Amino acid sequence: MLDLSQLNLSQLNLVPLSQLELRQLCYFLTIVANGNNFSRAAEQLHIEQAPLSQRIRALEKRLNVELFDRRHRPVQLTPAGDVFRHHLQSSLAQLQQAIEQAQRTARGELGVLRLGMASSVANSILPDILRQFRDRYPFVTLELHELTAQQQIQALHDRQLDIALEAFPPLADSDTNWKQQVIAQESLVLALPIDHPLAAQAQIPLRAIAQEPIILPSLSAFPFYHAFITACIDAGFQPQVVQTTTATWLLTILGMVVAGMGIAVLPSNVLTVQRQGILYREIADLPLTREISALWNADHGSIVLENFLSLLI
Repeated sequence: MLDLSQLNLSQLNLVPLSQLELRQLCYFLTIVANGNNFSRAAEQLHIEQAPLSQRIRALEKRLNVELFDRRHRPVQLTPAGDVFRHHLQSSLAQLQQAIEQAQRTARGELGVLRLGMASSVANSILPDILRQFRDRYPFVTLELHELTAQQQIQALHDRQLDIALEAFPPLADSDTNWKQQVIAQESLVLALPIDHPLAAQAQIPLRAIAQEPIILPSLSAFPFYHAFITACIDAGFQPQVVQTTTATWLLTILGMVVAGMGIAVLPSNVLTVQRQGILYREIADLPLTREISALWNADHGSIVLENFLSLLI
C-alpha cells in the first residue's frame, strides 16, 4: 500500500485529480454513510434525488469506474466502489485534518517558539510567563535556550531565536529592525558566606563592601554590571572585583562564594535559590535596578510570537 506520508508533489498526478469535484466525492461518501440509500442521502444533503444521482453518474464517468451496482435493491457498492470508499474516506479525513491544522497554525495554536534567556530570568519571571503561555497554547513547542546577552543578540540577528529576555541596554535610534519592551525590574542583593562578619546586618551599606573581594558575573556576558561599578565609584570607592576567576552562571558564582573567594552581587531573584553556606542581604543605599527587557525582530511575521508578546506587554 502507498504510504501517503512519504509522497511529494512530483509523485502526484494532479491534472486528472484537478478534474474531480470535491462535492461529488462528499456526495458519494454521504450515500455510503446512509446505507447506499440515495433518497436519505439527498434529504441529508438538502438536494433533490435526481441531481444527486446525476452527480454520482458524472463521477463514475470521470473515474471510468462503476461505483454502485444498481441491479440490486437496495443498491450495493461494487467491489471497485468499496475500495474507492475505503481510500477516499481516509484521504478526506487527512484533508480535513490538514485544514484544521492550517487554521490552528494561522491562529498561533501550533508552531514553535524559540526563546533565549539567562539563568536569572529563568529563575524569576519566566516560570509564570511559561505557565500562562502553556495554559493558552498547549500544543506550541517551546525551545528554551540559556544564553548570555551577547549570545542572545547574535542569535536574534541570525534568526535562530524568536525572542530574548535579559537586562539588555536600551536600543540605539539606528536599531529600527528591533523591538524592545521592559517587562520586569529587580534589585541587587549580596550573597555572603554564612560566617561573614557583614552577615550580622539585615541591610548592608554599599560602602561597607569597599574593601571586600566582589564576585561579579562576566561583564562581557552581562554588561548591566558596568552600572553597578559606576554606582560604587559614585559612592566613593573602586570595587575590588575578583579577576583571578570568572564565571557566568548563577550556581557557579554561588559556589565561588561558598569557597570563600569573595561576596557576590546578584539579582534579587537569587533569593529563591537555597544554597548551603550562603546568606543573602539587601544593599541599603544602592539606587540601581535591573530592568529585564524582551527583545525581538520587528519583522518577525510569527503569530506564535505575537501570542507570546500579548502575555508580556
